[in-house]
Amino acid sequence: MKKFLKEFKDFISRGNVMDMAVGIIIGGAFTSIVSSLVNDIINPLLGLFGGMNFDQLHVKLLGEVTLYYGKFITAVINFLIMALVIFLIIKVINTAAAKLARKEDEEEKVTTKDCPYCKSEISLEATRCPHCTSILSEETE
Repeated sequence: MKKFLKEFKDFISRGNVMDMAVGIIIGGAFTSIVSSLVNDIINPLLGLFGGMNFDQLHVKLLGEVTLYYGKFITAVINFLIMALVIFLIIKVINTAAAKLARKEDEEEKVTTKDCPYCKSEISLEATRCPHCTSILSEETE
């Protein structure tokens, strides 16, 4: 049991878990912003063209049963906007990470140098040029 608790403590104290918790909290706050955008701005603007707000759309079935399909349409619009925003954020993050990784790869790929005598490309570790057979001193690197 102590090993389990230690593993759980290690898991919780990792930076990724804390980042995820912060992301969930910010996501919850962002959800209310998107809901407000849809309910307070987009739906009334669409209501100008359709004559009414989506939230008001409903159908009465058998007297007391009412289906509020307009609220479902509003929820779908909320979802699509959230998905679009998350897609754009992830796309920006992936683009930045790809550029950073490409830059690191370019820095790591330097494995050759030019011979100071014949200007041929040779290995960084070479002590003699394989093309002109010149002895390479450490000063010419």
